[in-house]
Amino acid sequence: MSRKGKNPVPLPKGVEVKKLGNEIHVKGPKGSLHQKLVPGITVEIEPEQILVGLDEQHQDAGNMHGLYRSLIHNMVVGVTEGYSKQLEMIGVGYRAAVQGNVLDLQVGYSFVMKDGQRTSQKRSQLVIPEGIAIKVEKNTQINVSGINKQQVGQIASEIRAIKPPEPYKGKGIRYPTEHVRKKAGKAAAKK
Repeated sequence: MSRKGKNPVPLPKGVEVKKLGNEIHVKGPKGSLHQKLVPGITVEIEPEQILVGLDEQHQDAGNMHGLYRSLIHNMVVGVTEGYSKQLEMIGVGYRAAVQGNVLDLQVGYSFVMKDGQRTSQKRSQLVIPEGIAIKVEKNTQINVSGINKQQVGQIASEIRAIKPPEPYKGKGIRYPTEHVRKKAGKAAAKK
């Protein structure tokens, strides 16, 4: 058994948890999520906590015990508080704007990246999936939020991958806590 998996998942007020077959459904004030369970993982729902355990017949599921406890905990936190990731754009002329369900980024490219296709303008566009909210503040700070922790992290990573920070001037899209090690440029030749 996993040390992490043994810990119960606390259930705040206003959260409903149901187990239907091999799926667990969590519903709260911000929305609802569901997760499929692998064979060998057992879930006991009590009034104030959820206990995740292992079935005796499936000893090979022990490596999933802590994982599923964390997934269920992330679902409970997501439907009550939600998750968010911050990104900042550093560079002259770098701007972001949300237009409907599209995040429009101007990051110095001489073409538009639209779902992998190049067109001729200096911007990049990303379609915002359902369940994710993106807000832009001061044209350079991007806030990605939602109830699914994995989806929020994935979208933030995709936005950062459009223009990762470069090591010479530090221009690009990065997380506010990210440290970019800068390289020295070429030194002038001495005669």
